[in-house]
Amino acid sequence: MARPGTSPDPSHAGGAPPAPQHVAIIMDGNGRWAKAKGLPRTAGHERGVEALRRTVEAAGELGIQYLTVFSFSTENWRRPADEVNVLFGLLKAYVQRDLARLKDDGVRIRVIGQREGLPADIASLVDRAEAETAGNSRFFLTIAFNYGSRNEILRAAQAYAASIAGNPQAEPLSEAAFSRFLDTREIPDPDLVIRTSGEYRISNFLLWQAAYAELLFVDVLWPDFNREHLESAISRYHERERRFGTVGPGGT
Repeated sequence: MARPGTSPDPSHAGGAPPAPQHVAIIMDGNGRWAKAKGLPRTAGHERGVEALRRTVEAAGELGIQYLTVFSFSTENWRRPADEVNVLFGLLKAYVQRDLARLKDDGVRIRVIGQREGLPADIASLVDRAEAETAGNSRFFLTIAFNYGSRNEILRAAQAYAASIAGNPQAEPLSEAAFSRFLDTREIPDPDLVIRTSGEYRISNFLLWQAAYAELLFVDVLWPDFNREHLESAISRYHERERRFGTVGPGGT
């Protein structure tokens, strides 16, 4: 397997536009994939992990530096306990099976979201994955687990308020100052946010960070997502004109 972030696809050589620096993906459709095949929902989640492995590999080969995936939301606690336990188990299995390889491939793993309330074994595994890959810088994989953007912003606001309490020399509040209290403070904002399964919403994912991201909604269910779908998403991204509040060529 090519090492993520080190071997851009040859098709991007010769003056072709580079891949977006940071792609974020809402991995949706596991349950519908399983239902369509007459399988239990857990089978869809298991195949979703395989899709994640394919996507991490493809992202690195295509020149993407940062990949953020939405794995488990703060709202997912409302699902049946058995399904929640399966999702926890799949995270454990993914890290335990892939951590050594990802570490050797130069991948840095970050897990964003609320740590409080996670089972002790999951929290310990998350800490281990981050610690063992902290020195890597070839490719950056961020897993949003027990994550909700409103919760993240609330926690950031509370942390900022605590930092300025009783401090007359505190830095005035600004976008830059506030961003340093977000879970994503060490990574750039996403250029492209993809949601699979054909749903047209971002479901409390990176609300602050995706303010100027290009949004792309694709019909494929997550377990079927592959390199070709990612290449297509990048191609469609390059058809967009990113203005960041300014005007385009010719004043349009």
